[in-house]
Amino acid sequence: MGRERATALLVDFDGVLRRWDPTVAAGVEREYGLSEGVLTEIAMHWGRLQPVLTGRVSHADWMTSVSDALTDSLGDPERARAAVEQWQRYRGEVDPEVLDFVREARAGGIRVGLGTNATDLLDADLDALGLVGELDVVVNSSKIGVHKPAKEYFQAACEALGTPPARVLFVDDEDRAIRGARVAGLSALRWSGPADLRYLRAALAY
Repeated sequence: MGRERATALLVDFDGVLRRWDPTVAAGVEREYGLSEGVLTEIAMHWGRLQPVLTGRVSHADWMTSVSDALTDSLGDPERARAAVEQWQRYRGEVDPEVLDFVREARAGGIRVGLGTNATDLLDADLDALGLVGELDVVVNSSKIGVHKPAKEYFQAACEALGTPPARVLFVDDEDRAIRGARVAGLSALRWSGPADLRYLRAALAY
């Protein structure tokens, strides 16, 4: 027996709706004489990242910890702070094809939520990228205190959407998140790019 047709969509932010140009970070690293990829490596260290994703520390405090760690490479706290500030000015770009799809799905009666592991800077980012009002709900890990792929995260997201898990289709570019969603009872698609939109349209059948 097949699954019920999804009536709600939960979309990841980074890697799906928002994309990042890797040359921006690379340019900052070259300018400051840093090794390639070091900014992301430091920032994404799980011991540093997990507290900000669950709202235990602020985005600003997280970036301060990145600057402090970077000082070990540069030997100059002011240059480390300047490098991190320059890197952080770039807030990514909206994928226009995905945004068009979100608008199309909502117009077709599908509730669409943003399901993201994010910091307390998310609302400002959504505003800066012109995304305020483009989604029915925003489920930010730092606000609810739990992050993907935890079952509790997806339960909270389904509650926010007002839709049972079996009727929610989740889209993410990370395998761990996809597995977590399926454990929580959602259907899920591992995002590989806009070519997947054809499948999503068919699955939602709006």
